[in-house]
Amino acid sequence: MPITNDIQQLHAQMRQWRQHLHRFPETAFEEIQTAEFIAGTLASFGLDVYQGLGETGVVATLTGGNGDKKIALRADMDALFIQEQNTFAYKSCHDGKMHACGHDGDAAGRGLLFSRASQL
Repeated sequence: MPITNDIQQLHAQMRQWRQHLHRFPETAFEEIQTAEFIAGTLASFGLDVYQGLGETGVVATLTGGNGDKKIALRADMDALFIQEQNTFAYKSCHDGKMHACGHDGDAAGRGLLFSRASQL
């Protein structure tokens, strides 16, 4: 199946991940629930997950075949100290904090890439 079909099939899941992350923003070094959510999602793909790097960082490794080449994907997950003015259902639940910088979408997109890679 072409990757574009995979993306279309996972679009609803990616939207749910992004909206969840947007709804519960945490600022730098306070991303406890965010890290748990990301680690749990990555572990559900069968990846080896390591937490607590630099306090709240998450690293996942995917092993395939017997080669020694690796690819690293990075996504920021911290929010900004901004009061959200939006009124949509998944607006920030944390007063004075929001994902105004796209980190929620970036993390959700990386989740898709790891999901796809874990199936190869």
